[in-house]
Amino acid sequence: MLSLALIVPLGSLALVFLIGFGLLELIGVLMQPVMRPIWRTPGKSAIDAVASFVGSYSVGLLITDRMYQQGHYSVREAAIIATGFSTVSAPFMVIIAKTLGLMGQWNLYFWGAMAVTFAVTAISARIYPLSRLPSESTPEAQLQPGESRLGSAWRAGMQQAGSAPSLGSALRETFVDGLRMTAAILPSILAVGLLGLLAAKYTPLFDALGLLLYPLTWLFGLEEPMQVARALSAGLAEMFLPAMLLKDADVLVKFVTAIVSVSSVLFLSASIPCVLATRIPLSLGHLLLIWLQRTLLSLLLAIPLAYLARFLGWL
Repeated sequence: MLSLALIVPLGSLALVFLIGFGLLELIGVLMQPVMRPIWRTPGKSAIDAVASFVGSYSVGLLITDRMYQQGHYSVREAAIIATGFSTVSAPFMVIIAKTLGLMGQWNLYFWGAMAVTFAVTAISARIYPLSRLPSESTPEAQLQPGESRLGSAWRAGMQQAGSAPSLGSALRETFVDGLRMTAAILPSILAVGLLGLLAAKYTPLFDALGLLLYPLTWLFGLEEPMQVARALSAGLAEMFLPAMLLKDADVLVKFVTAIVSVSSVLFLSASIPCVLATRIPLSLGHLLLIWLQRTLLSLLLAIPLAYLARFLGWL
């Protein structure tokens, strides 16, 4: 709560420079050929993805919510971005790596987690419930005949910069939006996050969820597959719990845990309340189903990657 109470209002000030003066439009045109066919999102969402993965999911969600309210994203696009890219920040990944003793394999872990996260997002965008959400949005700018993509991107960016409001008014407007979102997020984190943590500590709920993950951990031959499945299911309550529970496990299990904790994206102590606090019409039921899908898909991709890394001597 305390960190988000500071990050969201201050991060909102950074949004002015990311989305207010042409950078968003420039990157959007350049990234159209990549984002739309792979992740079914506009080229503009590339800034969302980077801001979320490298910076902070709360800032990424603030960008997504603002773009959705302005009509740049459809419901489906906003939902894909919010549940697919808005994961924990790179600095928090350092904490996970230190806890699990993986700092010696930092490059492998960071790029592996990014690859698995984005691959899972590409798959989840094509299955229920995300694939069934409404997809009407403002059409993206098209290239003019004889114009290069770089030239079109520069023109779109300059047009936005030319029509942008003054810096002072833009900062004031986005800061007020940040305060509004903070006021919506903090009670949600207190309520939903506390219930999730209480469920993890005092009920067998996450043991039961572990049964859904157990077939994969058993099939791929991980050590103590039921214990690993239960620990990974606790990531729904708080993404740091699996790392805490499996810090003494085999290095292959620790590597898988580190990746799945990041690529599952959603957890009750912060990211799920943050999504619920936006205007994006996603229900808690949808978010829980997406978490399960992402966790299963993450295991399917992360475990073979871990075995390959060990075979090559990288682990």
